[in-house]
Amino acid sequence: MAGKQILSTIFVGFVFFAAAVGHAATWDVDKVHSSVGFSVRHMMVSTVRGEFTSYQATAEFDPTDPSKLSIEATIDAASISTRNDARDKHLRSADFFDVEKFPQITFKSTKAVRVAEGKYRVTGDLTIHGITKEITLEGEGFSSIIKDPYGNTRAGATATANISRKDFGLLWNAALEAGGVVVGDEVTIDLELELTQRAQ
Repeated sequence: MAGKQILSTIFVGFVFFAAAVGHAATWDVDKVHSSVGFSVRHMMVSTVRGEFTSYQATAEFDPTDPSKLSIEATIDAASISTRNDARDKHLRSADFFDVEKFPQITFKSTKAVRVAEGKYRVTGDLTIHGITKEITLEGEGFSSIIKDPYGNTRAGATATANISRKDFGLLWNAALEAGGVVVGDEVTIDLELELTQRAQ
């Protein structure tokens, strides 16, 4: 009898939890446990990595219909950090992001496709430097949804994309004597996100 009671309790708990997450919900990025990063080739020989430290991002996700996944994000362009003050100042200048004129970077998804269990291809409009281009993020997440010790419902997600900085008007460069340029054109976006479900 005790075993049946335990199984019954577990089943009721599972049903309650499934009901809590088995519908469309809004998820907010927990910035303490997340990163919005990028990397780009430097002088043809190494890779410089950086991140944006100030941003807001939300996702709408319905486990019963993953194709309805949608994402919106706003990034403070001036929060760029590559752990080098002189380089960061240059990146904020008119040579690159021109943050005085274009203070925000935004992304809004337009379509999501589940390509495998827990894997998604999210297409959307990315705006940098006042220029909007369609990009595709290859993402993975929402395969494990948990309750933390404080009663919050949490999920994790990662996503990557490759873009051309020139497509967004970030054209500054300098030629190297031996050939090549100082800054590569292709930029890899790397997102590591922990999300909490907003209270209904």
